[in-house]
Amino acid sequence: MSDMLSIGLSSLKAYQTALTTVSENIANAGNAGYSRRATDIREVVAPAGITTGTTQGMGVVARGLTRAADVYKTAEVRNASADLAKTETGATWLQRIEESLTGNKVGSQLTTFFNSAKAVAADPASLAPRAAMIEAASSIGASFAATGASLDGALADLDKSAEAGATQLNALAKSLGRVNAGLGRQQNGTSGQAALLDERDRLLEQMSAISDVSVMTDTAGRAVVRVGGVAGPVLVQGETAGAITYKRSEEGVVAYTLHFQGEGSSVFPTGGALAGFAEGAERIAAARSEVGKLATEFAEGVNAVQAAGEDLDGNPGAPMFEIGDPAYKLKLVLDDPRGIAAAATGAGIRDNSNLAGLESLRTDGRFEDTIASVTSANAAALSARKSVAGAQTAMRDSAVSERAAAVGVNVDEEAVDLIRFQQAYQASSRVIQIARETLNSILEIR
Repeated sequence: MSDMLSIGLSSLKAYQTALTTVSENIANAGNAGYSRRATDIREVVAPAGITTGTTQGMGVVARGLTRAADVYKTAEVRNASADLAKTETGATWLQRIEESLTGNKVGSQLTTFFNSAKAVAADPASLAPRAAMIEAASSIGASFAATGASLDGALADLDKSAEAGATQLNALAKSLGRVNAGLGRQQNGTSGQAALLDERDRLLEQMSAISDVSVMTDTAGRAVVRVGGVAGPVLVQGETAGAITYKRSEEGVVAYTLHFQGEGSSVFPTGGALAGFAEGAERIAAARSEVGKLATEFAEGVNAVQAAGEDLDGNPGAPMFEIGDPAYKLKLVLDDPRGIAAAATGAGIRDNSNLAGLESLRTDGRFEDTIASVTSANAAALSARKSVAGAQTAMRDSAVSERAAAVGVNVDEEAVDLIRFQQAYQASSRVIQIARETLNSILEIR
């Protein structure tokens, strides 16, 4: 009877643990990052050399928890997250470039300026079209300046976002170091270990959205993390976590440096938001440089035409624009409509032949076509990024679904296990009850 009691008791405890595990699975079915757990129930076998007098075992015992895991599908989710984050981040800054180029209407202001010069040529002695041309010149100067300032603002915002991304990655790395420390103290098969492993995977997935990471784990589940691919420098090892810093040159070249255990290493992310920031910085700087170059060529060309003619008072044409620093800061320095040099030297106030130089400048300089080409090229790149992001979103969602199917909670299966373990628990209780009743009956006979 004592064997029957002990077997029933061990079964009762084991299935109580199994019921607790199933209940925990059901309760966390909707929690992202939670991996399904199962109770490892094993037969208790007598040690070698010890016999029980029967061929039966000695009951069962819950030896701990097993946590569902699929390293390949988990890695696929991280890789898909890194690719998507890079594309989406790059698209964000392409959108800022488009807003800067189109919002300040440089192209239409150029068209208005050159058309106003034609109006002056039609009636060079009249002050009204000259005043309109001066107003158009003021507008084009302001448009160039606003476009450049908007691109500068985009770069400043990108710097803040990139620094915040690096700071967030560093914080996640520190958290992962603490999780590694906790895993080193946990026993295998405990609920505490399972919870820490879930947290480890959550942190790694968040890190992959900031930078592509390569992960290796030891037998305790502690992660060694490299950034920038398998050959990149170590960011986390054991309890030690490094820190990444961000810098950008005036030309838009981004440099990430990883500081780990007193040494600095260059990091070249190929995925995640950090890679998107690097790409965005280069594109914004290139657009700003193009706008500055266009402003310089336009201002120098207009000033050269002015210098070749005479104004309404017979004086040599004075410069119309002053090129600032940076170059996109054009300043209108000719505010007198009479100062427009429409006439050739010595030709008189009704001559307009010098303004032909502005039409030649418009044709040869291709200013309107250039700004339109820059804008359309950026728009095409933005459209392509959005299409890629759509495909990558589908790929990431598919990877997440496949991982969930492999390691997530299936409520229907858990409901079946809940009934099965409940019945086993009730049967174990009945075994103990019968053993007690039988033992009491024997004692009463004696």
